[in-house]
Amino acid sequence: MAVNTPQFIGDSDAVRAIRGLLPVVALSSSTVLITGESGTGKEIVARSLHDLSGRSAGNFVPINCAAIPKDLIESELFGHSKGAFTGAATDRKGRFELAHNGSIFLDEIGDLSLELQVKLLRVLQERVVDPVGGAKAVSINVRVIAATHRDLEAEIVAGRFREDLYYRLNVLPISTPPLRERSADVPLLLNYFAQRFMAEGELPVSFSTDFMRALTAYHWPGNVRELSNLVDRFSTLFAGQRLSLRSLPAALLPKGLAALQLLAKEGGLGEEEASPLPDAPAWENSPVADGVVGEVSAPTYDESNASALEQMTFLSENLAVLPPEGLSLKNRLAEIERDLISQALSRTKGNVSQTARILNLQRTTLIEKIQKFGLRAN
Repeated sequence: MAVNTPQFIGDSDAVRAIRGLLPVVALSSSTVLITGESGTGKEIVARSLHDLSGRSAGNFVPINCAAIPKDLIESELFGHSKGAFTGAATDRKGRFELAHNGSIFLDEIGDLSLELQVKLLRVLQERVVDPVGGAKAVSINVRVIAATHRDLEAEIVAGRFREDLYYRLNVLPISTPPLRERSADVPLLLNYFAQRFMAEGELPVSFSTDFMRALTAYHWPGNVRELSNLVDRFSTLFAGQRLSLRSLPAALLPKGLAALQLLAKEGGLGEEEASPLPDAPAWENSPVADGVVGEVSAPTYDESNASALEQMTFLSENLAVLPPEGLSLKNRLAEIERDLISQALSRTKGNVSQTARILNLQRTTLIEKIQKFGLRAN
C-alpha cells in the first residue's frame, strides 16, 4: 500500500541515519520511545513509523499528555461509561480504543502523573484498557509510540517517573537531534518552508547571502518549529521579497539574530570581527540564497504599523524594549557582545580555540575580551 510518508527535511548525517532507521523500526510492533528537544520533529518520526508499518491502514491517534487536564486524561486515554462522572452523558471510546489495529502516539509522556503511569503500565503489559466507570476491560491491539523532551532517567532519580514504565517504553529508542547540531540542513529547511508558506499569487521569500549565513549560524533554541514560524512571519509580511539581515526591522528577528544585526549596524565589532559569521558554504549560490526574484534592497515595511508590530514581536521574542529615557548604546552593545561570547564559551565547554573559531575572532582578541568581561574559559 502506497503511503505519503512525512520525512525529515535535510541531508545531514543525523537526518540520513533517522531516515535509514525508520523502515527497520516500522517492521516491528514493539514500543518506541522518541526523545529530543521540543520542535525537533518527534511527531514526524511517529507518523512515519505508522505510515511505513503494516498498521498503516489503521488509525494514527496522537495525544499530548501535557495538554490534557489531569482529571480528564484518564478518560481521554481509556474512555468512560455513561454516568461515570458529571458530564459523562454517553459511553465514549478512549484514544487507545480508537487506535485499535493502528498506532497511538503518546507525546510528552514524561508529563504523565504517577497514578496514570501505573495504569499505562498495565495497558502495556496486558493489552487491555479499563474505561472509567466501565464494568469490564476492553482488549486492544495497538502499537505504542511515546515521546518526550525530558530526560526520563533523571526523572526516575527525582521520583517523577516509574522505572518499570521507562523500560516498557524504551524498547526501540530514537533520538531526534536539535537543529543547532545539523546546521547544514538550515538552508534546505528555509527553502522548504518558504515554498510551503508562499502567499497565493506570489513567489517565495528568499534570503541574501549575509542573512543565510546568519540563519545558519544561529543556534535555533526553538529548533525546526522556530524556523518554520520565522519563515511564516516573513512570508506574510514580505511576500516574494529577497531579505537581508541589515534591512529587516530588529523587532522581527529572534534575539540572537537581532544582536548580530545590531553589532553589524552600529560598529560594535572591530574590523577583524566585522563578519561574525562563518564563510559562505556551497548553498551561497542556491535558489534559496540568491532568490528567484529581482534584488530588493530592503523589504517593504509600513512604518504606520511599526509600533504595534514591534510591540507584538518584542513580547513574543522576549526582546528588550527601549525605555522612554533612552539608554547607553555603548553599554548595551557591550552587554550583547558579552552575552554572545558567553553563549559561545558555553557551547564549546570553555574551549577558547573553538570559541574563537565560531565567533570568527583571533584567539588573542578573544582572550582579551574574556578577561575584559570577567568570563571563564578553560
